[in-house]
Amino acid sequence: MAIQGSSGSGKTYSSLLLAYGLCKDWTKIGVIDTENGSADLYSHLGEFNCVTLQAPYSPENYIQAIDLCVKSNIEVIIIDSISHCWDYLLELHSNMTGNSFTNWGKINPKQNAFINAILKADAHVISNMRVKQDYVLTQKEGKYVPEKIGLKAVQREGVDYEFTIVFDINSKHKANCTKDRTNLFLNQPEFIINSDIGAKILKWCNETSISNINSFTIPS
Repeated sequence: MAIQGSSGSGKTYSSLLLAYGLCKDWTKIGVIDTENGSADLYSHLGEFNCVTLQAPYSPENYIQAIDLCVKSNIEVIIIDSISHCWDYLLELHSNMTGNSFTNWGKINPKQNAFINAILKADAHVISNMRVKQDYVLTQKEGKYVPEKIGLKAVQREGVDYEFTIVFDINSKHKANCTKDRTNLFLNQPEFIINSDIGAKILKWCNETSISNINSFTIPS
């Protein structure tokens, strides 16, 4: 899953509640924190685990943190956030000499390895993403006031294709589902993410077992 939103929208808090709903055990939740210890602000919720990443935010360092969580029997991994990895890769690309287009052939495998580590992790993974911010003027009580809105996620174009569910959170902490392979939130009004949402997704996971799908192999 992915949660994307602007600064202050509640990505970290929402992802923690979502994670608790998925496993009902704070000690089985692991946060990979690149947001200067923002997860520590919610330590009152429960005794979840935290791996603090500091620069450089390379794909390799993220992958090591994911492996550490899996080996520690973490059931839900929160990556807060994956935007730092993309910023790192963009800076790495800009500092490379030679042909810019050709250099992407060296950058893309690093990004792909990172995404594959998320997809193949033996755990639920919630990936938080920052979005580029902008402001619009909205009329309230006869006055125009600026309101912060989220725009494009800070990650590689099309990264949302990799996730089963993508939640967008606005500045009022309300979420809507912009991608949903589960059909649990299709055409639903905005809502506040809580542990019940996580429990609902867990129920879907348990009922949608791969053992119920007929698998065929194409002969060579």
